[in-house]
Amino acid sequence: MTSPDEATKDHTKPFVEHLDDLRKTILWCAVSLLIGMCIAVPLAPWIKHALEIPVIKAGKNPAEYLKILKVAGGLQLALKLIFWSGLLFSAPFIVFAIGNFVFPGLTARERKAIQRSSGFAVALFVAGVSMGYYVTLPVALQVMFKINAWLGETSEFVELGDYVAFVLKLLIAFGLTFQLPVILLALGSVGIISSRQLREKRRHVLVGLLVIAMLLTPPDPLTQLLMAGPMALLYEGCIWMIWLKERRSEADEPDEADEADEADEADEADEADEADEADEADEAEKAEE
Repeated sequence: MTSPDEATKDHTKPFVEHLDDLRKTILWCAVSLLIGMCIAVPLAPWIKHALEIPVIKAGKNPAEYLKILKVAGGLQLALKLIFWSGLLFSAPFIVFAIGNFVFPGLTARERKAIQRSSGFAVALFVAGVSMGYYVTLPVALQVMFKINAWLGETSEFVELGDYVAFVLKLLIAFGLTFQLPVILLALGSVGIISSRQLREKRRHVLVGLLVIAMLLTPPDPLTQLLMAGPMALLYEGCIWMIWLKERRSEADEPDEADEADEADEADEADEADEADEADEADEAEKAEE
């Protein structure tokens, strides 16, 4: 992929070169996914066991509740485990590749802001996946089991492959939604958005977060709130962090102005000294004549 330094040398690139960069980005994403899937192959039995733990927390026996119902169900299960786990492992690198594709079009200040937030983005992705696994998933399963019992319907078992795909999709969704602070802080650090704008749009954003949670989680309000709630808290945290940065910037401006005034006064003093020296030299020359 094109490096940022090369891109800054030539801001106007032909359309064909942009297509070549897109091809390289797609290839990078495919290779990252392939590597993630290769890592998932030996870990597939362990991943399967780990995904059964939320079922145990929800009060079900995985050996009795999760079943393979097809002749080729074992192969399909293995493929789903490897693909979705590989996508989960490679998601940060795929996001990086996509960001690197748009990187050359950014200014130096914007590139610096994104570089600073890259480690923070990986940490938030891990935090989102962890919350989805340890908190949201067991609660979602318990809610669905209770709804079935309330309706008088009992689910003796579910297809194991469908359950695995459902869980891994949910974990990836949590990891990606936790990238919201990274985007907001990067935009705030370069001055594209301000804390005032975020406060004014708070109500609209909260509605949008609920809609996103509704689309990415099972159709029960509690699970949706478990996704939208942390995102709302992260949004509020971004408002305060951007506000503090703005206050620090405002506090630094008077100091810079004072330094500029002192520099101007020093220049004026130097010019006055030079003028006095020139006058003294002229007087000395006249005295000699």
